[in-house]
Amino acid sequence: MPNKTFFAFILPSLIAMVLFIALPIVSVVVQSLYVAHERVMVEVENCQPFGGCTKELRVDTAATTQLQREQPLGRFNGLGTYFNRAHLATNELGAILSSERGFGEKVALIFNLPFYKALIFTLVYCFVVTPLAMVLGFAIALAVNALPKVTKGPIIFFSLLPMIITPLVGSLILYWMLSPNGILGATIQHIFNDPTLSLRASPPLTWIALLVYGVWTNAPFSFVVFYAGLQTVPGDTLESAMIDGASRWERIRYVIIPHLAPLATFVALVQLMDNFRVFEPIVGFSADANATSLSWLIYNDLSGDAQQFGSAGATSVLTIIGVVILLLPVLIRTWREFKHKAV
Repeated sequence: MPNKTFFAFILPSLIAMVLFIALPIVSVVVQSLYVAHERVMVEVENCQPFGGCTKELRVDTAATTQLQREQPLGRFNGLGTYFNRAHLATNELGAILSSERGFGEKVALIFNLPFYKALIFTLVYCFVVTPLAMVLGFAIALAVNALPKVTKGPIIFFSLLPMIITPLVGSLILYWMLSPNGILGATIQHIFNDPTLSLRASPPLTWIALLVYGVWTNAPFSFVVFYAGLQTVPGDTLESAMIDGASRWERIRYVIIPHLAPLATFVALVQLMDNFRVFEPIVGFSADANATSLSWLIYNDLSGDAQQFGSAGATSVLTIIGVVILLLPVLIRTWREFKHKAV
């Protein structure tokens, strides 16, 4: 294909990527370097009709508005937002690590810092949900592929239900089921013989519920991709393996899994990126008291009356850096395999 034709073919995509991806990221980076202006306070004296005066501080609305007009982005703070207590907390982290406390106490103090608390849950969610969802999706794909054609359609439909349901609605449904009055919540209370056991009151139970929900909603994507890949497995190779006496597990291990390895890399990349921005389950479960994520921190900064655009921008940039670091080993491995095949 000539270079001009190729460039004309991808030009609309390039324009869309610049407008809807590159420019917003640049805007977020710039906004993260600024913080909101401090309110201009003025001392006002209030006098009563029959004597007696009091002084109080009030916000000078006119001066504050004028300052916002002159500097609409806010006050330049540089990288200060990245290192404050709400984000990397370098001063607090240094004080904790240099203290004489025990290891467990240090970990607990670090876990109480907002950014690290969210980061720990985000990483646990990624590294637990992603492999379990891939394994579950692969197992479902193998099971469905072995079924008769008549039953495949309904089974595939029910397997895709978690993907069809809106994530926030799905998390709300599971949350209601796990509430003390719900079927799962009441069952858990009966099993542990504890009528006070509640999802909100138990951080471990909250984490387990969020992780189970994550596996349930991510498995259908893995199932669809792996099921499509199973249709491309060479039948001659499978027949040869069967003639040689290979068991079903050996055919899966030595024929099917190597054939689907590139698809597994693709699924891992997509689900790691998706799971790193986990948000809906935390909102649906009302779990922010026990579990928060990086995306939830961004939402929290932008919600309410006092919107903190600089703080949300800094968290967004750190999230993007985290995604890049997370995917870098997989991308490097994929690039090396591509170069090796090209040679």
